[in-house]
Amino acid sequence: MRRVSRIAVAGVATAALAVTVSACGSSSSESTGGGGKNLGLALAYDVGGKGDQSFNDAASAGLERADKEFGYKSTSVEPQDGESDADKVQRLETLAKQGYNPVIGVGFSYAPAVKEVAAKYPKVTFGIVDDDTIKAPNVADLVFHEEQASYLAGVAAAKTTKSNTVGFVGGVDVPLIHKFEAGFKQGVADTKKGVTVKSQYLTETAAEGGFSSPDKGENAASGQIDAGADVVYAAAGLSGQGVIKAAAAHKIWAIGVDSDQYKQDALAKYKASILTSAMKDVQGAVFNLAKSVKDGKPQTGEVRASLTTGGVSLSDSNPVFKNNADLQAALKKAEDGIKNGSIKVKTS
Repeated sequence: MRRVSRIAVAGVATAALAVTVSACGSSSSESTGGGGKNLGLALAYDVGGKGDQSFNDAASAGLERADKEFGYKSTSVEPQDGESDADKVQRLETLAKQGYNPVIGVGFSYAPAVKEVAAKYPKVTFGIVDDDTIKAPNVADLVFHEEQASYLAGVAAAKTTKSNTVGFVGGVDVPLIHKFEAGFKQGVADTKKGVTVKSQYLTETAAEGGFSSPDKGENAASGQIDAGADVVYAAAGLSGQGVIKAAAAHKIWAIGVDSDQYKQDALAKYKASILTSAMKDVQGAVFNLAKSVKDGKPQTGEVRASLTTGGVSLSDSNPVFKNNADLQAALKKAEDGIKNGSIKVKTS
């Protein structure tokens, strides 16, 4: 029901924006956007939408921070099931015409739309999260070394497992999620020999619901747990909620992703089972892009975050995780190795 309601709201919001743009069309310019005062930043959410307790919510937190600090009245638009690239193009054009700047596509699926719309609105700054393929003077590619945080998640899993079997659940079988899996597997292997990593991808494409189906995540995790896994790491967006639910039901550990899922209200009843989360600072990336536009020096090109920059990390909200001295020492050693280059983390 919650997913349906989000889609319904998205349709209303998109329609409302379209009506407003139509009414103000005479004062808008194809090249400059709204032409008046910047209304703030605009987010076009990825599959799963706001409320995923993960990737999209991290972006939303960046928007809220920008509004608070800059006095903006920013906006965000939800995705719709089965939408095409043309739908995404229309959404981004609507936001640019309305006078929002920057306009950010939250997720690699926005790459074709951002490339097309950015060319039409050269005076508007566009951002895209998790894609580095767009080379344009008004586009910031907001990307992360996810494999580094995932390596640390692998260290944590290897130091925690008692069954010597751990699991990885990827939302969609795409190169971005391969980075999470590769780093995790390497961290496990480098930390404890003989630990088996069971991997499963929920779907081949995002349209099949790999990032937006908690039931799929729960079923996949339950299968891995039945096969002996006592720590499961999910890189699956909203579907990861199902992985965490399964972990709690079987009284084993889950490792969250993107946001600090131990702190998420919607997951509060499961938090005792969330060992840690492999985080990437999408919130900071969104805020920093908004700030750069406000300061008149828009970020463009590749903006990549890493352990060294503080853009990826492991959360330590769970006291069981934070107070495990042996685990923390192993993580410190691994983090130092990644930072000084003695550990080269694989991306595939």
